[in-house]
Amino acid sequence: MRTLIIIPAFNESKNLKALIEDIEAFSYDYLIINDKSTDNTSDLCKKEGFNILNLPVNLGIAGVTRVGFKYAYDNNYDCVICIDGDGQHQPKYVAPLIKEIENGYDYVVGSRFIDEKKSFSSRMIGSRILCFLIKLKSGVKVTDPTSGMRALGKKTIAEFAKEMNFYAEPDALCYLIRKGFKVKEVQVEMLDRQEGSSYFVNPFKAIKFMIGVIISILFAR
Repeated sequence: MRTLIIIPAFNESKNLKALIEDIEAFSYDYLIINDKSTDNTSDLCKKEGFNILNLPVNLGIAGVTRVGFKYAYDNNYDCVICIDGDGQHQPKYVAPLIKEIENGYDYVVGSRFIDEKKSFSSRMIGSRILCFLIKLKSGVKVTDPTSGMRALGKKTIAEFAKEMNFYAEPDALCYLIRKGFKVKEVQVEMLDRQEGSSYFVNPFKAIKFMIGVIISILFAR
């Protein structure tokens, strides 16, 4: 099964080298999509000989991943794996995700919470709200709707390459379930961010994200 790992990157130059070394140890194809970073991401990747696509404008995570899906679709990949550029997603969990695509699933989510309990931090309370809304809209229980570590089979790659217009991972997940795609979660372990800061450190951005996702799930999907 031809598999491509898509790595959205915005100012992740301090994390990319270790991540790519881990990916290359497994011999997977990969593509770093540089979302017009303002650090030295582009220079680092050029120096190290990493596979990179530099975008001329900043698209945000949804736009970047769609570029990756279109690339995979145009190059006839059978499976796409999404991995964040911050070092939290471990390449050793790629194989279990691919296995479930080979087993006939269309969309496989690397979940932190199948075997582990969620904390009651503000971020995890947001995750619980999204789980409730997805269950309300689709009738299906999910455990980790915001996980960025995902596997897409060929059918889903084509769907997202042609039609993707989602705010983020949770509404994409809800859409696929309601459309009848075969969806599964697989337990993974995620590391803490290695360097830099998360988008969600800013509370205003976190609130904006939640509002956008909730609107998309309830009214757009």
